[in-house]
Amino acid sequence: MFGRSKVTDFGVGPYAEVMTHAFDEVQFGAGVSTLFPVLQALPLVASVGGYGRYAPMQGLEPGVAGALFWGSRSYNFHASYVMAFGLLAQFRYGLGPSRETSIVIGAQLDLVALSLPFQLLFNAVRGGSRDTRPVR
Repeated sequence: MFGRSKVTDFGVGPYAEVMTHAFDEVQFGAGVSTLFPVLQALPLVASVGGYGRYAPMQGLEPGVAGALFWGSRSYNFHASYVMAFGLLAQFRYGLGPSRETSIVIGAQLDLVALSLPFQLLFNAVRGGSRDTRPVR
């Protein structure tokens, strides 16, 4: 998100997505997201954009999508990567012959969060951080 220099700042930025439904079709899209700092630790992110849906039987169809995300999306003062996890609600409307309408409700979990228990175990077996070891 661009335009943020602290946790309480609004932010705007692009998004891109690639999805599939049962590996029978592929959907790809892009748009713009806006971050609203409702709560310092739990902002609200609203997104709007377009997508394309390709299924072998129907061909390529365009569509529009809108989404709301509420969860952790902190501001990292030292790097460009920020972990994100929270609840997601999305509405998709196809503009092609199928007139597909989808309402998606889900949870977003950053892949790095899944690796944290393994990182903890690895560092525990290794003997912990060198910064916390006693000096001899």
